[in-house]
Amino acid sequence: MVWSRLAVVAGCFLLAGGVSTVAACEDIEHAGANYTVCTFDPHTDSIRIFDRDPITGQFFGSFANLSSSLWGRGLFTRFAMNGGMYHRNLSPVGLYVEYGRELKRISTGFGWGNFHLKPNGVFYLQGDKAGVLETDAYVKSGIKPDFATQSGPMLLIDGNVHPRFLPESDSLNRRNGVGVSDDGKVHFVIVDALVRFYDFATLFRDRLNVKNALYLDGSISSVEIPERNRRDDHSPLGPIIAVVEKMP
Repeated sequence: MVWSRLAVVAGCFLLAGGVSTVAACEDIEHAGANYTVCTFDPHTDSIRIFDRDPITGQFFGSFANLSSSLWGRGLFTRFAMNGGMYHRNLSPVGLYVEYGRELKRISTGFGWGNFHLKPNGVFYLQGDKAGVLETDAYVKSGIKPDFATQSGPMLLIDGNVHPRFLPESDSLNRRNGVGVSDDGKVHFVIVDALVRFYDFATLFRDRLNVKNALYLDGSISSVEIPERNRRDDHSPLGPIIAVVEKMP
């Protein structure tokens, strides 16, 4: 199983190309907090989701381990962000798809914590397109993604802020999330300050022209941006979303 997974990985990277635009990361002030927003185009940027090394089968757990594994395959990381909630053993809580293989089934049940603050949702990549959908809508869509990760709660659903978010809430935390705007661009957002869900959601809606956005996590929110010499170390991490390129 390890070797078959490695073969799939190698084949998909050969198809991916590797010529991409320069990462567009910018700082945006919104509702009294500073956010870092990195935007990529799935038509030209190789956005992938990883959780474990294809050779050893061990969960990466950190950006450093992922970068080391990619380097050994002639690839490098242009950007990375923690990509969804996970159990103590670092396995995904909800849906996880890598190179077209569903390695963890979608979760539609109820439970505690942010993941189960319904509606939750899925970030997916299919060919040169990306999307975010509320979980039930994703199930009904019949989409067969190349990559997908499930997290929760949704921040925006069809342009509307999650109904449980309060503009005066005193629940403040570090946060990171992802949304896809009408032009197909993928926006990854992280804030180092302590912010409420409501303000985080309105950033996607009011500043990034996003209608559907997904919360990825809170206290362990992390990002790697080589062009800024930034690599957060809030490990261990579960699934990791990364933008990769072949070595020049």
